[in-house]
Amino acid sequence: MDRIDNSKTASLRDIFQKSMQIVTVSHTRPDGDAVGSSFGMARWLRSRGKQVTTIFPDPVPATLDFLFTDADRNACLFYTESPAACAEALQAADLVVCLDFPQFRRAEGLEPFLRDSKACKILIDHHPGPETGSFDLCFSETDISSASELAFWVLDAIGAQLPLDAATALMAGMTTDTNNFANSTFPSTLEMAARMLDLGVDRDALIADIYHSYDERRLRAMGLLLQEMTLTPDGVAYMILSAERRDALGLGDGDTEGFVNLPLAIRDVRMSIFLREEEGVYRVSIRSKRGCSAKQMASKWFHGGGHEMAAGGKLFFPQDIPTPVDAAAYIEKVTHEDLC
Repeated sequence: MDRIDNSKTASLRDIFQKSMQIVTVSHTRPDGDAVGSSFGMARWLRSRGKQVTTIFPDPVPATLDFLFTDADRNACLFYTESPAACAEALQAADLVVCLDFPQFRRAEGLEPFLRDSKACKILIDHHPGPETGSFDLCFSETDISSASELAFWVLDAIGAQLPLDAATALMAGMTTDTNNFANSTFPSTLEMAARMLDLGVDRDALIADIYHSYDERRLRAMGLLLQEMTLTPDGVAYMILSAERRDALGLGDGDTEGFVNLPLAIRDVRMSIFLREEEGVYRVSIRSKRGCSAKQMASKWFHGGGHEMAAGGKLFFPQDIPTPVDAAAYIEKVTHEDLC
């Protein structure tokens, strides 16, 4: 991996050396890459004697509980639960490391505190459209699997020696964001994985924790949603999970992670769209096959964005559609308009 700017790594090395009170921050509704990159960075920094607080805008889904160590739990804050403590930590920090989100708005309630912080701010992210003017140092690469992979290469470039727990967190983040190497996998991704194994990361244990430890409800819900899935003549598969159905199935945050990928196994499906209803909005996940842009669909029709074949956004009601039940008609209309 030779894309890391040497002049930036020299500055980063100096910043890390001088900083003692450090905060890591990631995006709202944290996923495996957000948690893996945050904990990987925090654990390495603690191994260097730094005081580190990890902040997430929202609680981490129970499906990612396996990533927490006692040290992580003791130094982790959630803005929706402890806004004052999060604001205090950011005010006291001399360094803020932002991981897996390109713009402060993706941290939602934390945005004003991030903007007001006088700390040095570093970005490590793989999404397009970084808010470069808000950071003192930016490491932004889109042709890379995940923020966890980029964090690994940034740390490698400054000669960091990763403790095993930090390497394990970064490996977990990369594995979840590539769906176990099924998408967004580059030569550098496989090189990182090899390096992680050399460091002693137990990949078999990680795979068991990530993919083989779900609640029974997830599998039953997956079957029901696949049975009800709609396939359009334009090669689009979509599934809609209403709030009422979600509650009836007993599904919590994280329980539907990865559902959007499943319809891509169908030969004639070019794009998969998954909607999950929350208060006043559908959360939208979009995945596509090569030659079909999930990013364009998300940005044009769902107030979102992302990567070319993996993107997301929101569908509001009554702003975008009159009522939640109009979502299916909206999806069929906009996908037909874009894909035909």
